[in-house]
Amino acid sequence: MMDKPVYKRVLLKLSGEVLMGKGSYGIDLDAVSSIAGEIRDVARLGVEIGVVVGGGNIFRGFEANEMGMDRTSADYMGMLATVINSLALQSALEQLDVVTRVQTAIEMKQVAEPFIQRRAVRHLEKGRVVIFAGGTGNPYFTTDTAASLRAVEIKADVILKATKVDGVYDKDPVKWSDAKMFTEISYNDILTRHLKVMDATAISLCRENNLPIIVFNLQKKGNIRRVICGKDMGTRVRG
Repeated sequence: MMDKPVYKRVLLKLSGEVLMGKGSYGIDLDAVSSIAGEIRDVARLGVEIGVVVGGGNIFRGFEANEMGMDRTSADYMGMLATVINSLALQSALEQLDVVTRVQTAIEMKQVAEPFIQRRAVRHLEKGRVVIFAGGTGNPYFTTDTAASLRAVEIKADVILKATKVDGVYDKDPVKWSDAKMFTEISYNDILTRHLKVMDATAISLCRENNLPIIVFNLQKKGNIRRVICGKDMGTRVRG
């Protein structure tokens, strides 16, 4: 019996790093194609999907700022990196016959639509995958905050935060072998424990709008579908 999705509309948050594959910089087309395949499988279940991609595989505004670059300029460069990633993901999805739209927070008519909330929702209702690029369009805000903002705007049922680990831990599982994973945790606990799930602004926005987050491991093939079909995995963040 085919699994049935438990969510109608989701916002998938991808870090730029997942597009690098096994490389250390840039875009690995095989990695992008693999992710696109998983998104296609979920779209075929009738789930409406919005996506926000980071830009860390190309440029990190925060790190450039620490090295002396003006923060505003650095953040805008990071936003442009997310557009590059979004166009790569769009191309991979369209090669799999998934109708896709990229909407940017910074207007650039030649490559993508500007973000318009009503148009985005209409695309989703028509079964198109919508990739939200350019962050929030403002410096000093991360793509995690952009994901929370877009999720609220499109009235998503949940944010799916794809990571390289199985969920949220009490400390870095890469550095600490005794790190313990939470199956469920509250917004307030994340903020008070300073856990690096999403930044404080993103978590606060989710808390204010009672928007649940599921943090899960993207590196295990089929996990996006498993999460959307309600499998008990990852960490659920809610009130």
